[in-house]
Amino acid sequence: MERLLVLARHGQSEWNLKKLFTGWRDPDLTELGVQEARQAGRWLKSQGTRFDVAFTSNLRRAQNTCALILEEMGQGGLETIRNEALNERDYGDLSGLNKDDARERWGDAQVHEWRRSYDVPPPGGESLKDTAARVLPYYIQAILPRVMVGERVLVAAHGNSLRALVMVLDGMTTKTIASVEIATGIPLVYRLKADTTVESKTILDKDIDQDD
Repeated sequence: MERLLVLARHGQSEWNLKKLFTGWRDPDLTELGVQEARQAGRWLKSQGTRFDVAFTSNLRRAQNTCALILEEMGQGGLETIRNEALNERDYGDLSGLNKDDARERWGDAQVHEWRRSYDVPPPGGESLKDTAARVLPYYIQAILPRVMVGERVLVAAHGNSLRALVMVLDGMTTKTIASVEIATGIPLVYRLKADTTVESKTILDKDIDQDD
């Protein structure tokens, strides 16, 4: 039985381009972001991948990425489930601020701690630990059961909601996850064992030979 789980961070958003803290704010994809999402779909199609269900967040940059991936795969009508449990972490008072401006205001070390530490939240926002507290129960209750019965599952979400999943799937610690960055538009392909642990992981990226 194939137990396929593919994680994909949304393509570049308008606020990624402007280097703004985004969180639960809802900017759309840039043209590059659209291209990244479509390329992810082409990479997956080139591997012979097909999905049975897709999950995404309540934010349109992830929803549109999900839709574009599926469209490129010829699966535009696939069942897609949206849930805010998969939303990006809430950056609280940092939301909408330029990252360089934030560093000038609070200092490099403080901003780095807010962005990369496991359990230190920005003012009014969520830490990665807080984000994991909503992502992981949803994964266990809604996503994992479908993988384990042999359905092929796509999760199109955000850098930090996916970091919370990768931390568990890859068996990382609260320290090692701090250095992990999930690239936009690059699918992470997991195949799981019968005990729900990871059998294999493949990163689909530009090194894959493509005719188009």
